[in-house]
Amino acid sequence: MASRFSRRFAALGITFAAVFGSSALMDAPVHAATEQNKASTAILIQGFHWNSAGYRNPSWYGVLRGRAADLRGMGFTHIWFPPPSDSAAREGYLPRQLNNLNSSYGTEQELKDAIAAFKAQGMGVTADIVVNHRVGTTGWSDFTNPAWGLESIVNNDECNCGRGGNDTGTGFSAARDLAHNQATVQNGVRTWLSSRLKAVGFTGLRLDYSKGYSAFYVQGYHDAMTPDFCVGEIWSDLNINDVNPHRQELMNWIDGTGGRCAAFDFTTKGLLNQALNWNEYWRLRASDGRPQGAIGWWAQKSVTFVDNHDTGPSESCGSGQNHWPVPCDKVMQGYAYVLTHPGVPTVYYPHIYDWNLKASIKALMDVRRNKGVTSTSSVSIQRAENGLYAAIVNNNVAMKIGPNSWSPGAGWTLATSGNNYAVWTR
Repeated sequence: MASRFSRRFAALGITFAAVFGSSALMDAPVHAATEQNKASTAILIQGFHWNSAGYRNPSWYGVLRGRAADLRGMGFTHIWFPPPSDSAAREGYLPRQLNNLNSSYGTEQELKDAIAAFKAQGMGVTADIVVNHRVGTTGWSDFTNPAWGLESIVNNDECNCGRGGNDTGTGFSAARDLAHNQATVQNGVRTWLSSRLKAVGFTGLRLDYSKGYSAFYVQGYHDAMTPDFCVGEIWSDLNINDVNPHRQELMNWIDGTGGRCAAFDFTTKGLLNQALNWNEYWRLRASDGRPQGAIGWWAQKSVTFVDNHDTGPSESCGSGQNHWPVPCDKVMQGYAYVLTHPGVPTVYYPHIYDWNLKASIKALMDVRRNKGVTSTSSVSIQRAENGLYAAIVNNNVAMKIGPNSWSPGAGWTLATSGNNYAVWTR
């Protein structure tokens, strides 16, 4: 699908340079992350949860290192690691000294060892990078390692200390918002990615709080690292009765990166929540007959998920952040959807090792791999109504979720099933 945002700007005779100012970022070569630039067979594992920080003997990196062969054996191609830098919050989302890669998840050496274990299995390793904001070493704004001055903070930050340009996205009140239109920040982030994170072995990027700064700057950050996988987190309010503005926001962000990066499909996430909570499976089909989420508009650039460290529970139902969860007893219906549909699907670590869903999830992953379902596979929705959603994907996988009965008919073989879900192949 063609760009949905840059075409509108071009029609108005407006360029990104006119909007954001000239920058060395605009001279970077264009090359989208490998998995976002093809019919991808990738399956991503989020390799942590909200309570993963602070593990000792072994550290969380040690835990992951010990799971590398098992996760590859399940069929995962990429793993998403937690934020690697020193942070004021143990979970890593209030970065302090970016170049200090000793964190609550383990030491820099333990990080290197864990990354090496996954790369030895042939897996890509994605870093969770937090560059929308930063905290000082001892106060509001004394940034060290690397040292950045007050010009690196937006001029409307809560600290009233910023001397940079205007914020180019949504503000974040828990830390100092970085002025990405300043060379200090642009060059600093690019150097950190290319000289520190790439050097320790990271191959991909997950961009935290992407709505906090313009997607335009992601172009240069992407090109500094040339990742094999790139995805941004744009989590904003969803009007469940009018989802088009929400998924258009995701399209605009993808376009803003020059198509280099994908976006997490929070539209599909919200629709699954609604469908599974209220039996409203009809919400998964748009009026044009395609899937209602971002995968219905640009599946190649959409990364789907059931829950993550923010939205769902951690080791058990009710633990962790649990902000916007799928019902605990319906998680496998969510996986029956995302693991059979286009987009790049993500699986959440605790669902495998803490919720005892490993065998059920692997069975769905096996179907996806064996039948060649990719990020761009076709979807023919058969039913979408109260109590039932059914579809044929890639012309060789049939699936249903919901309490109501449905069968694809003759010529199909049941591949896997569980509580209110079933998948067939031919």
